[in-house]
Amino acid sequence: MTVGIKDVAKAAGVSPATVSRALSGGPVSEELRALVAAAVTATGYRPNLAARRLRSQQSGTIGLVVADLRNPFFTAVSRAVEDSAYRAGMRVILCNTDEDPEREALYLRLMQDERITGLIFAPTRTTLDQLGKRRLEFPTVLIDRSSPAGLYDCVVLDNREATAELVRHLVERGYRRIGGLFGNASVTGLERRDGYAAALSAAGLTPDFRLCAPSADAARAELATWFASRDRPEALVVSNSLFLSSAVRAARAAGLSIPNDLALAGFDNETWTELVEPGLTVIEQPVEEIGRQAMALLFERLQTPNLPVRKLVLSGRCIVRGSTAAR
Repeated sequence: MTVGIKDVAKAAGVSPATVSRALSGGPVSEELRALVAAAVTATGYRPNLAARRLRSQQSGTIGLVVADLRNPFFTAVSRAVEDSAYRAGMRVILCNTDEDPEREALYLRLMQDERITGLIFAPTRTTLDQLGKRRLEFPTVLIDRSSPAGLYDCVVLDNREATAELVRHLVERGYRRIGGLFGNASVTGLERRDGYAAALSAAGLTPDFRLCAPSADAARAELATWFASRDRPEALVVSNSLFLSSAVRAARAAGLSIPNDLALAGFDNETWTELVEPGLTVIEQPVEEIGRQAMALLFERLQTPNLPVRKLVLSGRCIVRGSTAAR
């Protein structure tokens, strides 16, 4: 049987209105507050937090909507956001969209229903395009994606420059047929493709890249076909850590040695990238700083809603290992 506020009032010998005031921190005596607390314990009553938020119009909740929790980048950023929220006495609702606009729309409606205080958001390409036409109903900071028309605060990596740095490194090591594999569903993947293509063109070389769905299976299938063809690259740049692990597996399945048959470089300095022989060259993203800075921007926006829109562009760090040894 569900215990309601009337049951608590009956057990305490007071009115339901008095119970409501006591539970919400309203003006009642400490003696009465203790009496109501004892009645809550005795009856096993659990407050309806959703109804309380509806009345107060505040939730003390941060929404966090990310593109793919399988990607260690978003796992690390989520941890940094949660740490900052915890220190501020707030809770976090975490949702994973898998770059699916319909799923994303569902979670944004959930955030409205929960009356969140603010949102940290890595939108899909579809939703990012729509953000320029319709504003979200809560203070929002974008991560890993730039805001359309400067409407939202955002924290991003300089994706084009980071990928260009990997390409320049490979060119300096003597590679000429440098392929690229990039996600087809996110702005981030396309920005890294653009940086790759621009750096190759600047070096007088021809870009040769593939776009694929943001999953390890899709990447392995795409690479298996590519590695078996006559136009197999001698070096490969990939746009995220999922693709990087897929490239290692696909190379092994094709009997290719890294870096003798295929030089390999990508993103995210995960522990395994150092352990896989001969060690993988990667761009290390400042993931914890991205999460902390996003929360700092959100807190500032909550305190001063009319602040100018801010965009923080952070730099990655190229960690060179054996996978890109000189030819």
